[in-house]
Amino acid sequence: MEGIEHRTVRANGINIHLAEKGDGPIILFLHGFPEFWYSWRHQLHAFASLGYRAVAPDLRGYGDSDAPADVNSYTYFHVVGDLIGVLDAIGADKVFVVGHDWGALIAWYLCLFRPDRVKALVNLSVAFPPRDAMNKPIDTFRAFYGDEYYICRFQGAIETELVEIGIDKVLKYALTSLPAAPFYLPKGKALREQIDIPITLPSWLSEDELKCYVTQYEKTGFTGSLNYYRNFDLGWELSAPWTGSKVEVPTKFIVGDLDLTYNTPGFRESMNFDVMKKHVPLLEDVVVMKGVGHFLQEEKPYEINQNIHDFFQKF
Repeated sequence: MEGIEHRTVRANGINIHLAEKGDGPIILFLHGFPEFWYSWRHQLHAFASLGYRAVAPDLRGYGDSDAPADVNSYTYFHVVGDLIGVLDAIGADKVFVVGHDWGALIAWYLCLFRPDRVKALVNLSVAFPPRDAMNKPIDTFRAFYGDEYYICRFQGAIETELVEIGIDKVLKYALTSLPAAPFYLPKGKALREQIDIPITLPSWLSEDELKCYVTQYEKTGFTGSLNYYRNFDLGWELSAPWTGSKVEVPTKFIVGDLDLTYNTPGFRESMNFDVMKKHVPLLEDVVVMKGVGHFLQEEKPYEINQNIHDFFQKF
């Protein structure tokens, strides 16, 4: 894309691909699943024009970054370690951070582990998850939502099923047709029937833009990105020393009222301002955007950019 520069840096023992544009204070944009740096294309252009240096890495396992073979190499600690390595490689002492989906979860842990490296945070879609000292995450997900809940399904080798349906169909469905409700992936024939349906692309995603996603995932597959979900329990075990710790970084949180996270029992409650502020004491605002789904930064780029810019201008 015009004006966006690409390079690879060595961080935490692996190669991390960066897309960046602009000069000025650095904003680190962290993508989620099933995305890569490209999901921040609107933000890279917008914030470069506003006088920032916008940097969007492909997280490990995604895009043109390395994908370690060991399934256990995708904990919060590994990925936060990558990001600290990226900041060191680009000469950044302290940065603004914006995260979405898994990128939001990683951003929470970056702020929890290394608040000294973050000026302020805007997170989208995924609220801070205080550690439950008594219950492992996957056991909790199964107890609340059942074995066909998508996170539970991702614990097994679902990649073969997804590839058989077609990477193009899977991504088209995932990017445009997630329900405003808990998300389930049934087994067998029912999964194909759920995903392999006629879909008219929304106005915010063109055929060419979808093709960028498909081309990338045809090259990488899904395993690296799904390994994040397979490390919920290991991350829980390793993060025991941070039980009860708070995120001490100025924060703004944004979610769409049609986002599956906002419409999943247990998740919406964690997005309440007073509830979140107990764990994120420097939380300044929770914004619920009307008529917006999961991929906020693509669905409503102007509004998201305005929210981010208004907040970061304070610092």
